[in-house]
Amino acid sequence: MAGTKEIKRRIKSVKNTKKITKAMELVAASKMKRAVANALSSRLYASYSWDVLSSLSTRLEEVSHPFFNDNGGERDLVVLITSNRGLCGAYNSQVIKKTIRMLKAEISPRSDLGKGVDLVTVGKKGDVAMRRTNQNIIATFLDLSENVSLRDVSPVSTMITSEYKKGSYGKIYVAYTDFVSALSQKPNIRQLLPISRAELKIAIEEVGEERNKETLVETDVPYTVEGDQAMLIESLAEKLVRMQIYQMILESQASEQSSRMMAMKNASEAAGEMIDDLTLAFNKARQAGITREISEISAGMASVS
Repeated sequence: MAGTKEIKRRIKSVKNTKKITKAMELVAASKMKRAVANALSSRLYASYSWDVLSSLSTRLEEVSHPFFNDNGGERDLVVLITSNRGLCGAYNSQVIKKTIRMLKAEISPRSDLGKGVDLVTVGKKGDVAMRRTNQNIIATFLDLSENVSLRDVSPVSTMITSEYKKGSYGKIYVAYTDFVSALSQKPNIRQLLPISRAELKIAIEEVGEERNKETLVETDVPYTVEGDQAMLIESLAEKLVRMQIYQMILESQASEQSSRMMAMKNASEAAGEMIDDLTLAFNKARQAGITREISEISAGMASVS
């Protein structure tokens, strides 16, 4: 058994670590509240934008916008959204592993890992992980604010949409993490472009059903379209793609902070349990030392008498 001085040193070290993890837990909890509020508020905006698209969904077959049609590009593009910092549990590893599995199986089954696929990384952790697997990373965004806005997302969305319009890529996917609750985050990969008509209509129906359950109000609004319908849908498609990327980043940030909060909470609890175990070991060692000293004194007195 380790000596009392060694155990005291370890107890002091663990207590200092617990103070740090507790402080990080409180900071993450504060940031999580703001990130979740941003994600939920943008969900409301997105749900109302679906109302406009739902009135045009029956006319999507008439639209020839490139966002709704396969441009025949030979390569695919994956946008991977992760965090810049660690200490957030399995948040980064889950979405990175899911992306690698998709690169192997779904996007490019005709080739080896990374061939025929380019990547855009948002966040340092994903960038480092993808470079280790020798992926072809064409762009990296590391300076997004924690309180991200649509203006911050504009460089990412502009680059993606322009590359797709030029025909550089046949499909564009986004790997991100859906925020479910403070205890649950779900890694997800969605096809961003081309916009699938079938998926769009299903999403419209799902959002409509969810809003009807929450508000108990009928959401089918008969919109009247005046002017050039193709131009209107083109504008809506541009905004829809930008809004989707923005929402995915918000979902990822909310997931990151909630995952970090839970990771630091678990670390603080583990540190508390370790302190209890070390304290018990310290008391046992001290008691053993006292017993040994008493035995030595008794033996000395017996030898004198």
